[in-house]
Amino acid sequence: MFLIVIGLNHRTAPVEVRERFSFSESQTREVLEELRNKAGVESVVLLSTCNRTEFYMFLSKEIARTAVIEVLSRRARLEFAELKRYLYVYTENDCVRHLFRVAAGLDSMVLGETQILGQVKEAYQLAHNCGTTGRYLNALFQQALAVGKRVRTETEIDKNAVSVSYAAVELAKQALGGIEGRTVLIIGAGKMSELTVKHLVANGVAGVIVSNRSFENARELAACFGGRAVHFEELYRWMEKADIVISCTAANHYVIHTREMEKVAERRGGKKLFLIDIAVPRDIEPEVAHLPGVVLYDIDALQNVVDANLSERRRAAAQADRIIEEEVEGFLRRQAAQAVVPTIVALKKLGDEIKQKELRRALNRLGDLSDYERKVITSLVNSITNQLLHEPVRRLKDLSLTSQGHFYAEAVQKLFNLEVTAELPSAAVKGKG
Repeated sequence: MFLIVIGLNHRTAPVEVRERFSFSESQTREVLEELRNKAGVESVVLLSTCNRTEFYMFLSKEIARTAVIEVLSRRARLEFAELKRYLYVYTENDCVRHLFRVAAGLDSMVLGETQILGQVKEAYQLAHNCGTTGRYLNALFQQALAVGKRVRTETEIDKNAVSVSYAAVELAKQALGGIEGRTVLIIGAGKMSELTVKHLVANGVAGVIVSNRSFENARELAACFGGRAVHFEELYRWMEKADIVISCTAANHYVIHTREMEKVAERRGGKKLFLIDIAVPRDIEPEVAHLPGVVLYDIDALQNVVDANLSERRRAAAQADRIIEEEVEGFLRRQAAQAVVPTIVALKKLGDEIKQKELRRALNRLGDLSDYERKVITSLVNSITNQLLHEPVRRLKDLSLTSQGHFYAEAVQKLFNLEVTAELPSAAVKGKG
């Protein structure tokens, strides 16, 4: 058995590829079920955010790795060879380290951002509810959440971090030379939209218009900030009045189309309209960028903005990396020690069975013995068995912490013909043994 993560993120794949791997909750459940039924896939967790899609798995067969990539290729409608260009694969210790870095915000577009920790928790809980986690992934993700909290408590990694919504507003300010007195149309009424509106109001916009497929949700968000809610069917008409449009819906298809935007651009008479699409999958057809008077940014355009205050956060990141290395080693030690427990239990059980069988045989042969004599013989047999097993058990525990620990456990199982069915990962602490 071995631990592996297969994924892609904002560094390895552009948004037009990442959006193919954006999974809703229902789609996540379907994929988890499909992968669980693949031969060799013992457990799996799917982490899907706007900037990453990652499959953390515990596999019993190497061939399962290819089977998983084939599932992704089919679902994303990408050729196998094309898909592999964008993927990264980490196994064993590197997989543990990667997840801990993700949970700590060290692998995010926005270094130190806090939203990812909640997303990791939600991904784990969903997989756990679907019954696809297993003992090892349970331990791994629970520790990852603890590591993420520790890093934020002991460092200032998130002190100067900016969110995607904040970056979108900063991008708008750069594009227009300031947004005081401007009118902004927000498409979507979820958490990201709420945070975006909060930043807009703080920067002095003249008006906020909110549109959403659920008019009630749009009205609730607009009311919180003194804005105006408009029906989704009237979206294009209100674009004619806006200076900036920021779109962040949860739709799995485009909601802003080129044909309709041509009419908007024409009616605006050449007045510039700035569109910022921070949704994944994207909300706005990319061809809209070619229309006269229209400037379109997608989420990948935020990179320059999120680099603000990066030097301070990089110093905190170095401290966070030291914490993560400590946590990785500690986790692997605990798991390696835990992995040999079933072998030790089975070995002691075998020793006890042999002891009891031979003790009964000896006592029957000796015939009439006093209670004292029986007690002495029983104590002798117990002492021999315990002393015989003590050193092998102690050595097995010590060796479990080395890079070859799992091989020793497997050797003991084979030598004594032990039946052990527990998960036995090969991940171990490197640099020992």
